[in-house]
Formats: sequence, C-alpha cells, structure tokens
Amino acid sequence: VVARRADTGADSGAEAGTLTVRPDSVPILDVDDVLEHIAGGGVLLDARTAERFRGEVEPIDTEAGHIPGAMSLPVSEVMDADGTFADAAVIRSVLGQRGIPLDGPVATSCGSGITACQLSLALHEAGIESAPFIGSWSEWIRDPGRPRATGDA
Repeated sequence: VVARRADTGADSGAEAGTLTVRPDSVPILDVDDVLEHIAGGGVLLDARTAERFRGEVEPIDTEAGHIPGAMSLPVSEVMDADGTFADAAVIRSVLGQRGIPLDGPVATSCGSGITACQLSLALHEAGIESAPFIGSWSEWIRDPGRPRATGDA
C-alpha cells in the first residue's frame, strides 16, 4: 500500500506497507444502533462542515441540519494542511478544546457515511475507538418521524 495525499493523490513519500482487510473487523452503526447510542449517553460526532451541521447549507441532501444530540467536529479539524491526519496529540487537543468527552462510547456521522469513516479512522489513529453511522444524515432523514436539529446544538 502506498500512502497518498487526500487532496492531490500524490505519493506521500511514506514507505510502502501491507494492509490486511478482515470482514466485520470495524464496528459500524445503523439507525437503531445510533438511537440506542444517543439514548445511552454516547457521543455522536458529525464530520461535516460546521455550516452543513448547523443547517445553513445543504448541497446534497433534501433537508439541512443534523441528528439531535450530535456534536460538530469537521474532519478538516483533524487533518493537516497536506491532507494527512494530524498527529494524535493534535487530534486529542482539538477534542479537548471543543469540550468533546471521551469517557464513553463515540460514534461518527456525516452526510452519507464516507466522511464519518474518515473521522473514525483519524480518531483511531489518536487511540480513540469509534464506530461510523454508515447511513448518516442521508439515511436519518428518510424517516419523517425522526427528529432533526439545526444550529450549533
């Protein structure tokens, strides 16, 4: 495996390595899991831009906003300028500065699940285990009975 920069695809200069993929080796969440996670006091981090989280813009989905109880943590805040993940200490510092508790279970979400996976990987690199909500906001809003939130909280 050759590491590539997220923004350009250029070779990162990192030494080539191997990657072993095991089915079901990474926990993933569905809607029911997320409802249980939130009800149990777990942290749900939304990886989208702050503007999308607050519901100010929504370029993809039919509704703007976020899952009630989620906290905004744009994935860009845990990335370096070169498109790689920030160091573990930087990631932990960002979480601390934003008041994100790490003493319980952590889940991630975004618009469709892709950026949630990226945020979960960044957290993993910082020693923080989390599980992405694969359907994320796109799946959440399919049910008109599910609550929606806008603004910072």
